[in-house]
Amino acid sequence: MTNAISIFDTTLRDGTQGEGISLSADDKLKIAQKLDALGVHYIEGGNPGSNGKDIEFFQRVKSLNLRAKITAFGSTRRKNAQAERDASLLRIIESGVPAATLVGKTWDFHVHTALQTTLEENLAMIYDSIAFLKSRGIEAIFDAEHFFDGFKHNPDYALAALRKAQEAGADWLVLCDTNGGTLPGEIYDIVTRVCGELKTPIGIHTHNDCELAVANSLAAVQAGAKQVQGTINGYGERCGNANLCSIIPTLQLKMNYSCISAEQLQQLTSTARYVSEIANVAMPVGQPYVGNAAFAHKGGIHVSAILKDSKTYEHIKPELVGNKQRILVSELAGQSNIISKAQELGLDITANNDKTKEIIDRIKDLEHQGYQFEGADASLELLLREAFAEVPVIFELESLKLLVEKSKDHMVSEAIVKITVGGESVYTVAEGNGPVNALDHALRKALVQFYPKINDIHLTDYKVRVIDEKDATAAKVRVLIQSTDFQNTWSTVGVSSNVIEASWEALVDSFRYALIGMEPVEVSTPVREQLGLVNH
Repeated sequence: MTNAISIFDTTLRDGTQGEGISLSADDKLKIAQKLDALGVHYIEGGNPGSNGKDIEFFQRVKSLNLRAKITAFGSTRRKNAQAERDASLLRIIESGVPAATLVGKTWDFHVHTALQTTLEENLAMIYDSIAFLKSRGIEAIFDAEHFFDGFKHNPDYALAALRKAQEAGADWLVLCDTNGGTLPGEIYDIVTRVCGELKTPIGIHTHNDCELAVANSLAAVQAGAKQVQGTINGYGERCGNANLCSIIPTLQLKMNYSCISAEQLQQLTSTARYVSEIANVAMPVGQPYVGNAAFAHKGGIHVSAILKDSKTYEHIKPELVGNKQRILVSELAGQSNIISKAQELGLDITANNDKTKEIIDRIKDLEHQGYQFEGADASLELLLREAFAEVPVIFELESLKLLVEKSKDHMVSEAIVKITVGGESVYTVAEGNGPVNALDHALRKALVQFYPKINDIHLTDYKVRVIDEKDATAAKVRVLIQSTDFQNTWSTVGVSSNVIEASWEALVDSFRYALIGMEPVEVSTPVREQLGLVNH
């Protein structure tokens, strides 16, 4: 297919060079499996000679039998040396990969300043290295580092470097905007010329220092590039790499190129969020296509229109990329927002229902107090269910007490919680590294015998925001808690001038939401005695 574009993912190599991102060998293997399921064609695993994690990755990834080509990364041979004896090239061969990316200099300034060698020697380094890999049956991808800066400074030499790689048998010539400073128009013109002068397929590798990595990649494809390199969520050094989560759907849904199958494209959102969780980096809610707010609607006029036809305020159907439409409810909400959200939950309401007006007023009052339901979908759902349907009482708090003890070496918190579950009083004590952690442990300990699913629920994020800074330490705070059971993720909110009370409120909502529709199990006599259960 002439419109087919090869997707080269470098999340596991270039992406890990981003600040705050560190992946273990296990992390990299998990992500590689997700990328393979997404349908990318190349997965660059790292440099097999640079560190123990990458060496372990290349050893273990073979057993996964992935469809994507696992690719190793390295540099051209050292100056004034032989490729056959270059340690980096030998490690690539020893790793057993079917493909390898070699980065080489194409900017004469870098040859003189960084490599401190001659232009002729650099060309020989490129040729020898590519030819050596090809002689060992490895697909060779030449990453032309700083190509666009080099081309603008000395186009003859930049092209000469590409020709040397082509002569040596390179399978791909990838043009790199390494400093991320080139504009889309420049990218288009330069790639057009390169495609016209060389026979080897061209790829594009851009960085996001001008917020143009995606636009530059798309411009290169329009000019004739057949491979796009990038990372999931745009992770990478400095301002990041080209974001494949934007490039793939734009190429496929907007520009009539084929990257992955339609079924694989529906996994894009879950893949982006999975990688975000493994990397422990929060995704921007407004990230195009895959962000939580990418298809979220808040204004009453917008919501009223999309209920008639989603095309009024959505550029694609969110399901095409595995995302979903969300109706936000806030002090700006009209009846359309409430009706749409309630219908989404299967609640039977009408625009003329008095309860609809009551709940709108209730939400506006709560938001005036400091609550925010846009980022607390589970708390909002509980609020709506309580207004329009019966919500069973899972447990009731009788009392809680917190103790904080500071010793010379450490500080420990202890929570004492007494709750009522199914007419029985449960008393538990638990420690934590902080008061909220102790409360979480104590509540979980009290509920788990009745609701074993509690073991599958984990808190993934905890945020505290001061609402009224002028009140200093007496200020009201808003606590947002994000939880997951590894299938779904939900958020809850609590507000109080006491951070413990706000945290407890958000924590309780998290467990209530997770246990909707669940019946408690019968607790055995030994466990009842251990918990000190008392019938009311």
